Amino acid sequence: MKKIAPLAAALLLTFAFTSCKKDYTCTCKDGSGDGFTYKFTKVTKKNAKAACDTWNSTYQIDGGSCSL
Repeated sequence: MKKIAPLAAALLLTFAFTSCKKDYTCTCKDGSGDGFTYKFTKVTKKNAKAACDTWNSTYQIDGGSCSL
């Protein structure tokens, strides 16, 4: 057991500091009902949401909206 503990601790630290980067899709609809999608590849959810919120503020001017 004493030999396994350092290995287990090293594996746990490796997984703890690995970021979860995935692909996310931001779906937008403008005021006329036309839809657009933006695909964000290999980003964290926080960064994808921030980018989609930026698109959302742009499309709200024309009465549209975006969501992740």
